[in-house]
Amino acid sequence: MGESSSSSSLSLTQQIGVAPLIKRLSKHLTRKFAKIFFILSNHKIAGSLGALAGFVIASVFAWKFVRATAGQRRRQKQTSDAAVEATKAVLGKTAKNKFNGARKMTCQLLGVILEESSPEELQHHATLRPSVVEVLLEISRFCDIYLIEKIFDDESGERVLLALENSGLFKSGGLMKDKVLFCSTDNGRLSFVRQLEPDWHVDTNPDTLSQLAGDSEAYVHEHKI
Repeated sequence: MGESSSSSSLSLTQQIGVAPLIKRLSKHLTRKFAKIFFILSNHKIAGSLGALAGFVIASVFAWKFVRATAGQRRRQKQTSDAAVEATKAVLGKTAKNKFNGARKMTCQLLGVILEESSPEELQHHATLRPSVVEVLLEISRFCDIYLIEKIFDDESGERVLLALENSGLFKSGGLMKDKVLFCSTDNGRLSFVRQLEPDWHVDTNPDTLSQLAGDSEAYVHEHKI
C-alpha cells in the first residue's frame, strides 16, 4: 500500500514538473531568438549575416539540448516528448515570424549545415548535422533555400548530396537537389550569391561577408545583407 502511494506521488510530481519545464524552455528559446533578430533589425550589413548564422547555430544547439535531455530522461518519456514538441513549436513560430515574406535564402554548407569545415574534409566524408534538418525544414516552408559550397572534386559533391538525401531533406519538397550548388573557389560562391540575389545569406567566411557588405547601398538594404 505504501509502495503504491509512493509510486502515485512520484507520478504526480513528474506530471506537475512537465508544464514548468516546457514553459522555461520555451521562454529561454524565445529570448535567444528575439535577441538575435533585434541585432538583425539594427545591423543590416555584414553583421546581420553573422547574426543569421547565429540564429541557425542557436537553433541547432537548442535542438541538440532537447535531444540530449530526452536521452537522459528515458523514464520520463512523456515529459521529454512534450519538451521536443514545445521546441518544434517555438522553432516553427520563429521561422514564420522572421522568414515569412522572404523569397530566397542562400547558405554555405561547411560549418553550418555540415560537420566538416573545409573542402579537404569533403574529399573523405560529408556529415550532415542531424539537428539542422528540422531548422531547414521549417525555413523551407517560407522561402526557397539554396545551399552553396566550394569543393575540390566531383566526388565531394556526390558525398554532400548523398548526406542530404539520406537525411530526408529532398523528400519534404522544401529542398531540391538542383538548388545545391557547387563551385571551386570562394569567389565562385560569392558569384552565386550575387546572381541569386537572396533575401538572406549565411556564410562563415569573413572575406565573403565583407565583399557582400561592400556592394552598393541599395543592394545591401534591399536584401538585408
